[in-house]
Amino acid sequence: MQQHHLDRNASGFATICYSAMKDTKAPSTLLDLLQAAPGTQTAILLPETGTRISYSALREQVKRMADSLAGHGIGHGDRVAMALPNGLPTIVSFLAASIAGTAAPLNPGYRQDEFSFYMEDTSAKILIVPPEGADEARRAAEGKVRVVVADMASENEVRIEPPPVSRSAAPPAPEDVALVLHTSGSTGRPKRVPLMHLNLSISARNVANTYALTGEDAALCVMPLFHVHGLVASTLATLLTGGTVVVPSRFNPLSFWRTVRDCGASWYSAVPTIHQLALARTGGRRPEGIERLRFVRSCSAALPVDIGRKMEELYGVPVLEAYGMTEASHQMASNPLPPAPHKLGTVGPGTGVRISILGPGGKHLGPDELGEVVIQGPNVIGGYENNPEANASSFLEGWFRTGDQGVLDADGFLRLTGRLKEMINRGGEKIAPLEIDDVLRSHPAVNEAVSFGTPHPTWGEEVAAAVVLSGPATEADLLAHCRERMADFKCPKKIYFVEAIPRTATGKIQRLNVASHFAKAAS
Repeated sequence: MQQHHLDRNASGFATICYSAMKDTKAPSTLLDLLQAAPGTQTAILLPETGTRISYSALREQVKRMADSLAGHGIGHGDRVAMALPNGLPTIVSFLAASIAGTAAPLNPGYRQDEFSFYMEDTSAKILIVPPEGADEARRAAEGKVRVVVADMASENEVRIEPPPVSRSAAPPAPEDVALVLHTSGSTGRPKRVPLMHLNLSISARNVANTYALTGEDAALCVMPLFHVHGLVASTLATLLTGGTVVVPSRFNPLSFWRTVRDCGASWYSAVPTIHQLALARTGGRRPEGIERLRFVRSCSAALPVDIGRKMEELYGVPVLEAYGMTEASHQMASNPLPPAPHKLGTVGPGTGVRISILGPGGKHLGPDELGEVVIQGPNVIGGYENNPEANASSFLEGWFRTGDQGVLDADGFLRLTGRLKEMINRGGEKIAPLEIDDVLRSHPAVNEAVSFGTPHPTWGEEVAAAVVLSGPATEADLLAHCRERMADFKCPKKIYFVEAIPRTATGKIQRLNVASHFAKAAS
């Protein structure tokens, strides 16, 4: 059994170091990762139909599709774009593409121009689509990228159309790029992130170690499989440990708890938006049939502390907030499982990753000192693709600069305060938007809140906020609420009432887009 201890040196680095017998058979490619479990064990469970796919069947389907892709001319490094909804075809296509070439999954909800950009940017050679739909993707690929259909040959088997020649896919090397994704592009042009087989294998192992995953676990995957959160945390870490990945076609709050019950889910990972929707469906009562649930994981955006507490009280299991980035093959830090202490409002210590806080002049800061979060680890990319300018600004003496601001406490737990580019600078006072969000959300009539800076002729920036109400409240009510709980310079001077707050496809608040919208409206 693996044990963990906190390792912290004088420079303020923090990580969870796992001490165990050296495992010389640890997989270093996704092909190796698939071989870990007994063939008869259930790898994939499709809850809408109750279909179960064994590990041996999954391995056969992945190998068959990888060989087909090779027959279609795909070799290592060639990009295979996918525009598929969650389900068995997505998982098989992702694994097969990563083995034969490089997987480049795309959000099936993109518009034609977006598909055109991403396929051109990755130099995709093939686009995999479902038998019906994906019209925008098909139009973007027309005359430029070969379109291949992934079809269900039966209820538990997926295939793509036969290739022009018969060829076997060569096994990948650990240094081959298995997956290429893009940063969200919320602060500029999306950057291309190449993730090697070794990066992904190590990250999957870090996730599995953090939560002590075994073949007895069933992970409910409600995150989209075009994003590293769903691919690594829910899928790869589970397949590595021989567990079962429960894959509904989409997140449905109406059937969520029924799926947890019927499929015997022992954990799930999601963004705060999904957690709040699932929590709302409980009606304030513990859902029936969730006895197998061991923990709930939250990642990819900040989880409000009050929501985390309500979840723990209602579900009777720990809610573990984690910290992930595409550039780190997902997980960098996480709160640990009990009996180790976990702290709501933090993302825990590093998990197989060194974390430090960088101050002015590149100085590494000590406990409780605020600065930029920087990381090192074998799951972190060595650089963006064909982007020397971004690489020059993102790496410093072997450390990757996350662009997030935070502090490490005396126990090595990381608390994030926001994105550096989202900090509000009011006359030289740096204000963290998350602090204002939390104060606004503590008002009983506020359901959601997002604060941001707006241009001001004297102060440079002034604080404003957009809120979604769940009950009656006026702007004066909310401003008074803030003034009672924060220094005046932090309090919003203007509050906008909105019906919804825009988010990315993975649930992250688009704070800068909100700020830009209201800045234009005011001009």
